[in-house]
Amino acid sequence: METIAQISKKLRKGKLDAVDLTERILDAIRSCDDQAIFIDVLADRAVSEAKAARRRLRAGKPASILDGVPIGWKDLFDLKDRVTTAGSIVLKSEPPAKADAAMVAAGKAAGMIAIGTLNMTEFAYSAIGLNPHYGTPRNPHDVKLHRAPGGSSSGSAVAVAKGLLPVAIGTDTGGSIRVPAAFNGLVGYKSSTGHYDMNGVFPLSRSLDSLGPIAQTVEDCMLVDRVLRGSNKAISKRAVLGMEFIVPTNLMFDDIEDSVQANFEDALKRISKAGGKIRRKAIPAFDQFFELQKTHGNVSAAEVLHFHWKRVNGPDALRMDARVVKRIKSAETMMAVDLVEILLQRKAMIAACDEFLGDAILICPTTPHVAMDIEPLEADMDLFSQVNNKTAHGTRMGNFLDWCGLAIPSGVDHGGMPTSVMLSATHGKDGQLLGSGLALESLIRG
Repeated sequence: METIAQISKKLRKGKLDAVDLTERILDAIRSCDDQAIFIDVLADRAVSEAKAARRRLRAGKPASILDGVPIGWKDLFDLKDRVTTAGSIVLKSEPPAKADAAMVAAGKAAGMIAIGTLNMTEFAYSAIGLNPHYGTPRNPHDVKLHRAPGGSSSGSAVAVAKGLLPVAIGTDTGGSIRVPAAFNGLVGYKSSTGHYDMNGVFPLSRSLDSLGPIAQTVEDCMLVDRVLRGSNKAISKRAVLGMEFIVPTNLMFDDIEDSVQANFEDALKRISKAGGKIRRKAIPAFDQFFELQKTHGNVSAAEVLHFHWKRVNGPDALRMDARVVKRIKSAETMMAVDLVEILLQRKAMIAACDEFLGDAILICPTTPHVAMDIEPLEADMDLFSQVNNKTAHGTRMGNFLDWCGLAIPSGVDHGGMPTSVMLSATHGKDGQLLGSGLALESLIRG
C-alpha cells in the first residue's frame, strides 16, 4: 500500500476516490489469508464516512490534510455502538460504547475513515502478541513459520505490514507500539503521556499508558499525530549535523542477537558520518529500575491487578488467557509500601534522567531479537514469560521514565526478519523526536 502522504496527495488532487479506496480495502480484508488481524470490520460505518469524505473533497473543502485516509483502531478504543473487547471474550456481554473515544472522534472530525478494530493481546498485557480467543496474527515476513506479530498492538502492526491499512493506532505501556512495529519492519511512535486524550480508551496502567500510530514512515506518523491533535503546525526535519546521541552501555544490549547489533552499529556509522555526535554512556537509572522492580515490583503490575481484581479472582479468570492471568496475579505479593516506594523513586529517577539526557536523543535497538516462532511459547508458559520479559527489556524503560519513543526499521537479519532502532526523548519533546526521526530515518534504514 502507498504511504499516507501519497494517498492524501492523490485524494486532494482527485486522482483517488475515498469510496473506491475504502471498498478496495474492505475487499482485501475479506479475502486476506489471515483473518486474525481484525476483531471487527466496520464496513457500513467505513463506507458512510468515505462517502462524506468524497463529498467534501469534491467540493474542495477537506476536513483536514488526511480527509479520506483509512485508519484502524486497536480494540481498546471505544467506537460508538459496539462493545470494546480489549482482546478478551469476557467483555463481550458488556454494553456497547455510547460514544467514540476522544481520539476516534478526532480522527472522524479530520475525515479519516474508521475501517475497524484490530486484534491485540488480551487486556494489552504482553509484548509477544498471542491471543487464544481471536487467534494470533501472523508476522507476514515469514511465510513458513508462524512468528510473533509483537504485542500488544499485534493486529495494528500486521494490518499495516500486510498492506491492508496505511496506519493503525495502538497503545504503549511497556513497548506495545514499538515492539510490534519493530517485529514487522514498520515505524511506531509512542507519545509522551498526556500527549493525546485518553478518554474512551480501555486502560492497562493509568500511570504509564500512552498512544500512537504505527505506519510505514516517520512522515506518516507525523501527519497522523498532527491531524489527531488538531494542530496546524508542521514539524520540521532537524539537521543531523551536531545532533547529540547517547548510546546506553548498560542493559540495552544484554543477550542481543548478532544481526540486531550489527544493523544498529551500521546505522550509528551512517549517523556519525552525517555529523551526529555519538556518546556511549551508562545510565544509572536503568540498573536502578531493575533493582527496584526486583525488590518492590512495578507500578504497572499494581495498577493492572487493581483494575482486574474481580476478574482474576472470579469465574472470568477461567475464560481468560492463562498467561495474562498469571502476569496480573504476579503483583499479589506487592504491599502498599512497595507501591509508595516505587512512585517516590520513579519521580526522582525521571528528574535525574531528564537532566542527564537533556536535549540529546537516546538511541539503541528497539528489541534485542527479531520476531520469534510462537509455537514453543504457546507450549511453555515459563518460556513465554522469559521471552516476553526479554522482548520488552528496553522499551519498558521509556514508559517508566515517561519518555516518548520512535521505532524505525534498521534492516533485516539473515532470514529476512526486520530489525529496528529506537529513538527516545524526554517527556514532552515529541516534536523534537519526530523531527529527529524525519532526519534520521534514511540513515537508520540504510
